[in-house]
Amino acid sequence: MKILVTGGAGFIGSNFIHYWLGKHPDDNIINLDLLTYAGNLENLKEIEHLNNYEFVRGDICDRDLVNDLVKKVDLIVHFAAESHVDRSVFSPRKFVDTNIAGTHNLLEAARNTGGVRFHHISTDEVYGHLGPNDPPFNEKTPYAPRSPYSASKAASDMLVQVYFTTYKLPITISHCSNNYGRFQFPEKLIPLIITNLMLGKKIPLYGDGKQIRDWIHVDDHNRGVETIIEKGRIGDTYCLGGNNEVTNIDIARMILDIMGHDEDKIEHVADRPGHDVRYAIDFSKINKELNWEPKIDFQKGLREKIKWMIENEQWWRRIRSGEYQDYYKQQYG
Repeated sequence: MKILVTGGAGFIGSNFIHYWLGKHPDDNIINLDLLTYAGNLENLKEIEHLNNYEFVRGDICDRDLVNDLVKKVDLIVHFAAESHVDRSVFSPRKFVDTNIAGTHNLLEAARNTGGVRFHHISTDEVYGHLGPNDPPFNEKTPYAPRSPYSASKAASDMLVQVYFTTYKLPITISHCSNNYGRFQFPEKLIPLIITNLMLGKKIPLYGDGKQIRDWIHVDDHNRGVETIIEKGRIGDTYCLGGNNEVTNIDIARMILDIMGHDEDKIEHVADRPGHDVRYAIDFSKINKELNWEPKIDFQKGLREKIKWMIENEQWWRRIRSGEYQDYYKQQYG
């Protein structure tokens, strides 16, 4: 296959490209990424020399570029999105432009090119949040977004669904819980805790730190995406969860224990506006229909993540300093 991966220089997208080419070495991938702050081509150094991999710097909001690229491929895997909730609270317009208008450009190009297969990466945050005793989200949970980020993703999901209903575009959608693993941008909770400890700094936790998230390893997530692409029912939505509901403060405690620090490193800070209390995913549909389930034990995956961050200190330090953004110029002029 020839595949267009959008947002392939980001955390999950770059891991997907590594995963896919490792499992499907005869396929060809075009990676379209604008290289905003979250895009890092250093994530892809290991494969950039391959003849079946091509990087294109560009914006999914660029209609002409998107149309040209989609004509070359059989499948679109759409990761590209503005995704940081805090940033959406203070600068919502970019989220509307990228997540809604950019997705629409891709859908139109797919429709106008004879119906290119389209897989859309979404999030559990479109479902809102849960109380402590509420059942987990599933594919039938009503949408109830609570931030500009999740509202823009909900809108993009609905566009994708409509292109199947109205135009019979062959689509699938996946909703995943919180990811962790290598190449995760250091502003996110787990790598932020690790890097702050390595720098001798405090760990900032919103409020009381009792917000609950379901954590899935990025490799389990991408294996789920592969399963949906290969075996999923066209027009359907699938939820991918890690079966790991953990409070933020317990995440901090786990990392502190592994790295040999005390809880006095935790610093509670003012909670963010509209902070969701709990996310949890019921992945029984994909388990029953497609025989997928997460395989990576959270404690083991967390230890491997910490080890990777320690062994790749230069990687995250270059992000903190901004030097990582020079890599494109060094490689591509």
